[in-house]
Amino acid sequence: MLWAAIASVIMVGLTVIIHYEVLRRTYDWLPRLTIPPRQRIVVVLFAVFFAHTVEVWLYGLAFYILANMSGLDVGHFGGEFHGRFPEYVYFSTVSYTSLGLGDVWPLGPMRLLTGVEALNGLVLIGWSVTFTFIAMRRFWEAHPPRKPQLRSTPETRRTDEDV
Repeated sequence: MLWAAIASVIMVGLTVIIHYEVLRRTYDWLPRLTIPPRQRIVVVLFAVFFAHTVEVWLYGLAFYILANMSGLDVGHFGGEFHGRFPEYVYFSTVSYTSLGLGDVWPLGPMRLLTGVEALNGLVLIGWSVTFTFIAMRRFWEAHPPRKPQLRSTPETRRTDEDV
């Protein structure tokens, strides 16, 4: 259980640092872009998705390393699982997003890291939502104002008699 706890602390630290750096650099970089505000929001979403993807893959790598280090007895996985690296990434994705499909499950101390990943993913996804909201407020107002639409009033409405 000690190795799973140590891995949990390391993974939370790494993913928080990665998330912070991606968001900070994206926020600093956005005003320098010479693209319309609408595309800046798309850049924000891709940056956030990139950060989450890196974090999921890091957890997948941690699961892979821990499960394959002989002598640690950190646990293994049950269900539809054959021990290939893509399966660790798949399990990490399901855990990080708290989807929890149930076709693969952790056994032994690996359950601790799985639970921490789910909590970490929840916090980082919430952080991403907040960041996206802040970016949208910042750049939404940069949109050029729309032309007011004419409303149909009795005076402007055309009838068959007018034609």
